[in-house]
Formats: sequence, C-alpha cells, structure tokens
Amino acid sequence: MMKMTNEEYRQYAERRAPRSPMRANLLRAYLYGGTICCVGQGLIALFTAGGLDEETAGTAASIALIFLGAALTALGIYDDIAKRAGAGTLVPITGFANSVAAPALEFKTEGFITGTAAKMFVIAGPVIVYGAGASVLYGLALLLTGAA
Repeated sequence: MMKMTNEEYRQYAERRAPRSPMRANLLRAYLYGGTICCVGQGLIALFTAGGLDEETAGTAASIALIFLGAALTALGIYDDIAKRAGAGTLVPITGFANSVAAPALEFKTEGFITGTAAKMFVIAGPVIVYGAGASVLYGLALLLTGAA
C-alpha cells in the first residue's frame, strides 16, 4: 500500500480530477434560467392581456410555471433539460415543482400514503422549513427595528 500525506493526496486528486467547464456551465444556466423567466414574463403578459390585474397575473403565472414544471417532470422531460441546464432549472419556481414531483413519482410504487404522500417533500421539505424560518426571523428583525 502506498503511503502519502494528506497534502500529497490532495495534489494527486487535483491532478487526476477532470476539470469542470465552469464558463460553459454558467452560460447554459444563465440561458436556460433566463428562458424560463422569459416564459414566466410572457405568461404574465398573456394573463394581463386576458383581463387580470398585474398581481393576479403574476400569481397565475407562478401557478402555471409550477404546473408546467411538475408536468414536464412527470413526462420525464424536465430531467433531460436539467442535465444540460444545471442550476438554470434549479433556481426558478419550476425547479421547486420538480423537487416535489420527482420524489412523489419515484415512490409511487410504495402506495399513495407511504410512498407518494410521505416522500413528496423529501427534497423540498428543508427548503420550505428553512424558508419559513428565515421569513419569521426577518419579520421579527423588521418588527424590532421599527422598519415594519
């Protein structure tokens, strides 16, 4: 067995590890994420043209994007897009829909209660918990500073 120090192993691992195409990954994430945001803005324009006020149109666009993200996940298309887009599909609201729908579909063979319902928020659950917790702390900070 070969003996090496931690530093020697780190240098060895750095030489052997493939380099990440950082610029290409950033560009793809920007383009795909931007496209999703443009679709959302297009939906807002469509709903506004249909007679909704801007706030309601924004809510309707969010609901439509969540539905599209979940539907594309169910059809197996969202994962194919995400392989190319990386974080571009993770950050928008469609990524949240994917994080809820994917585990639900994966565990559906275990039944509705113990599979789909129990596993649906395996990925998204921590996001909801920490998001809600952060919003409470932010609200308290605003209240205590008198900015609320």
